[in-house]
Amino acid sequence: MKSQEHLLVILAEECAEVAKEVSKAIRFGMDEVMPGQLLTNQQRILRELNDLWAAVEMLNLQHIDRNAIEAKKIKVKEFMQYAEQCGTLAGGKVLP
Repeated sequence: MKSQEHLLVILAEECAEVAKEVSKAIRFGMDEVMPGQLLTNQQRILRELNDLWAAVEMLNLQHIDRNAIEAKKIKVKEFMQYAEQCGTLAGGKVLP
């Protein structure tokens, strides 16, 4: 295995860890502290996002495209509004 492949595996693992922490926050809330843990679900998500970003940087993938990011935010907001119209999103507070 080459170093790039190794880093790609780490990137995939970190993505999975972010997903796991997000799932817990959906189920139990952002402010919940799981028994035996010291951090809230939000803090654990942020910790895993930092780990994910470290892998991104190590792969030299950190070139940010602000236009693409802003376009994605607009798209997410549009789909949140649509979900509210469909009745699948309650209290559809659209985030900034």
